[in-house]
Amino acid sequence: MLSKTNIHTAFQKISNYWDPRVIGELNGQQVKLARFHGAFHAHRHETEDEMFLVIKGSFQMELPDQIMHLEEGDMVIIPRGTLHKPVAIDEAQVLLFEPGTTRKKGDE
Repeated sequence: MLSKTNIHTAFQKISNYWDPRVIGELNGQQVKLARFHGAFHAHRHETEDEMFLVIKGSFQMELPDQIMHLEEGDMVIIPRGTLHKPVAIDEAQVLLFEPGTTRKKGDE
């Protein structure tokens, strides 16, 4: 039987920052929700692209050649191999879409 997920309710169950939770999977990809606050470390994923969609709040994505400001409704796809650092001054609620093999802290 199919079921639906309410992402606003799912966000209420997440208490830690920078700790993505899988809410769905399709074709080897995972749909994740995460609460951002403060700065995550700069990292890259050599073999996976990542998509970030801001559901609530805002954050900035620091890239080697620019700082991208993302507001509610904005999304960005970070191509594999791209160094990136998400930073949220205030809390942001973000939906991520990435392969199930993606390591949270990048390729260390």
